[in-house]
Amino acid sequence: MIKRSLAVVGGLVLLAASGAFAQQPAQPPVREITKIAGEVYRFRHNNHYSVFAVTPAGVIATDPIDAGAAQWLKDEIKRRFDRPVRYVVYSHDHADHISGGQVFTDAVVVAHENAKAAIVAEKRPTAVPGVTFSDDMAIELGGTVVQLSYVGKNHSDNSIVMRFPKERILFAVDFIPVETLAFRDFPDGYINDWIDSLRKVETMDFDILAPGHGPLGRKAHVAMFREYLEELRAEVSRYVREGKSLEETKQLVKMPKYEKWGNYQQWLPLNVEGMYRYVSLYRRPN
Repeated sequence: MIKRSLAVVGGLVLLAASGAFAQQPAQPPVREITKIAGEVYRFRHNNHYSVFAVTPAGVIATDPIDAGAAQWLKDEIKRRFDRPVRYVVYSHDHADHISGGQVFTDAVVVAHENAKAAIVAEKRPTAVPGVTFSDDMAIELGGTVVQLSYVGKNHSDNSIVMRFPKERILFAVDFIPVETLAFRDFPDGYINDWIDSLRKVETMDFDILAPGHGPLGRKAHVAMFREYLEELRAEVSRYVREGKSLEETKQLVKMPKYEKWGNYQQWLPLNVEGMYRYVSLYRRPN
């Protein structure tokens, strides 16, 4: 009886402990605003980033990230700058960056035409763009100019770059990481076009690279990431030509030059897997 009582008591303690653990409140999101240069600021929501420009005539904002983040940003812009958000520009259609656009009820929403098609077809939880473009577009507000450019397929078929000429800043999301490997197995990616699109960005005039994740970079990081993709493609292609299986290739490709980059351990096998799939599908064997 004593043993049974102890067992019951022990079970009750474990249940109570697990119940207390389950009731722990969720950690609040990390949100902050920092100045990049001039009147261009960076907005952080956990591991996602967007940028915005404050002008005398209002604010040009970019990716809202999600509804809660967008509401916080809208309130902070009102509190800090007392300016309305006039434009919201989407970097591409992926929901983890452009959800919540409906929060900016009075803003003009801008995106690439392919992004609008995907947003509508996939029922993304955001405002549908009211203005689209195919190649290039400039937004001018209160003396500030933002140059929007489509540089081809890469991480999606609708990613754009946003360049602030006066501040010499370029905002690009997901397809130009700063000393970090590509995301997982290149979902929704177009490798050969991606490399071409990076070459186009390399010709643009800017100094500061503001990515959608991670720290700020510089223009040189564009070429660095292009070289990584080219070297990974060459390595994987070599083993595909030799008839190696996917699992063999994942064991053989090491890329030690990049071992200090972010997510090297976690994502290199996935990068190899995505590249292997892509090369196997699109190469032209003899």
